[in-house]
Amino acid sequence: MSGSEIRSAAYGLLPTDTTEDVRTRGAGVSTQVAVLPVGSFEQHGAYLPLATDTLVACAVAREIAAAYPVHLLPPVTISCSHEHAAWPGTVSISSVTLHAVVRDIADSLRRSGVEALVVVNGHGGNYVLGNVVQEASARGERTALFPAAEDWEAARLDAGVVTSLLTDMHAGEIETSILLHAHPESLRPGYETSDFVADDRRHLLTLGMSGYTDSGVIGRPSLGSAEKGKALLESLAASFGPYFSMLTESGTGTESGTETESDAESDSA
Repeated sequence: MSGSEIRSAAYGLLPTDTTEDVRTRGAGVSTQVAVLPVGSFEQHGAYLPLATDTLVACAVAREIAAAYPVHLLPPVTISCSHEHAAWPGTVSISSVTLHAVVRDIADSLRRSGVEALVVVNGHGGNYVLGNVVQEASARGERTALFPAAEDWEAARLDAGVVTSLLTDMHAGEIETSILLHAHPESLRPGYETSDFVADDRRHLLTLGMSGYTDSGVIGRPSLGSAEKGKALLESLAASFGPYFSMLTESGTGTESGTETESDAESDSA
């Protein structure tokens, strides 16, 4: 990949709004909502890039921004990937740091008049994001975590994804499909022959991913397709509607939907 191609790929992850764009959008809504993609930088087998979770989170966030008047933020690209530490290239920060980064971003947004924040999480190992949203909601702040497990399940069914969410843990049918649609240039050969299933992962937090897979893959990437990826993103954008309504309606309180958002965290990595 040439230097210009690298710059183009990176630039595609960043919003191109000017300050006037943000001002104009804010004037047309009663409550401004920002969308923050949070990804990771971790192994995804031999065929998906280390930045896969960031690419997925940004693809979801862009789909949301195309359908709703939200303030799209650049992604957080390194997060809590400690379970992948056995593979070269994986980089992590602590959960305390990630918590602080997201809270600081939310505080800064409120100072500039953006009252609500949606965290679009692309990495299941970012368990702390559920705590960030719970604590912010308890303080009376308008915050949500997206997608919930129910949103992913609806998207899976809408897109005709065969693999269950339990089996499709990492670098499987869903992630491969989304990248085949949104960033096909980022895939290497090999996803067609890399299926590996390990549904019983009860000791994941203790053993890490290396306790369950040699390749780093848990799922069925061979079933992925660009068509499924497009349908997954469209379904998730539709599922975002109730979140947007909840955060922009007057009287939104700490009791609105917080339990469901916290329940969105699973061992999907």
